[in-house]
Amino acid sequence: MEIKKVAVLGSGLMGRQIAMQVAIHGYDVVCYDISKESIDNAEAYAKKWFVGRVDKGKMSKEDADAIQKRLVFATDLNSAATDADFVIEAVSDIVAVKKKALAAFDALTPRHCIYASNSSYIVSSRFADAVKDPSKVLNVHFFNPALVMKVVEIVRGPHVSADTFDAAFEFIKSIGKNPVKIEKEIYGFVVNRIFSALTREACFLYDMGIASVEDIDNAVKGALGHSMGPLETLDMTGIDLEYNVYMEKFRSSGDKADLPAACLTEHYAKGEYGRKTKKGFYAY
Repeated sequence: MEIKKVAVLGSGLMGRQIAMQVAIHGYDVVCYDISKESIDNAEAYAKKWFVGRVDKGKMSKEDADAIQKRLVFATDLNSAATDADFVIEAVSDIVAVKKKALAAFDALTPRHCIYASNSSYIVSSRFADAVKDPSKVLNVHFFNPALVMKVVEIVRGPHVSADTFDAAFEFIKSIGKNPVKIEKEIYGFVVNRIFSALTREACFLYDMGIASVEDIDNAVKGALGHSMGPLETLDMTGIDLEYNVYMEKFRSSGDKADLPAACLTEHYAKGEYGRKTKKGFYAY
């Protein structure tokens, strides 16, 4: 299928950067959100980013202006969904929220529209029934920061048609990313399963008083060769995101072992989400 118009559902840190990445590679993009404040913040972020690229000589002013003409930020559902060929969903990792958002779009999009969920953990078969044709819903997982990170996980769920998977794979290549095929659905896919094992253990060691935040991160960086420690990575990706991921898993399983670690819960309760709030495991 030919993809001309892309809609990004959600204008948070990931949604806005995904929309920018898509526009940079020649597509018309509408970044949609129900929150006017979030849309205003996203638009301001994009303008500042493009100015920075021009000032640093990374992009000409003409190219920056042309890209921004292709990139629209909107709170109007009709303008975002109408004629969309490809929708990238970047809302909270909560099944009920995803279903409501996808259903609202599906009432307005053409029948050929593909729905790519940027869910970090939740497999698309849990919310694909929110649209008329579940075979057109799949996980297409970008990593933070989406403008920088090259890898994108594409998950072949049991309900996903071959045409949908192939179209998503080619689209991700067309926007300058390296798609990785995940051949079966599994909670957390590949990268976040490994990441979660690391961060859960790091939080356990901190909560038990085994080592400080700094020493845990320094040990992982120095001995395992990671560019960032697990706790400073949580600050970058968002403690609120990690907390909500664990809570959603607990709601599904009822297993107390799936609850977020004590340190995550404490930071979340204080509104300390990491870099975005200037405080998390570290102060910024």
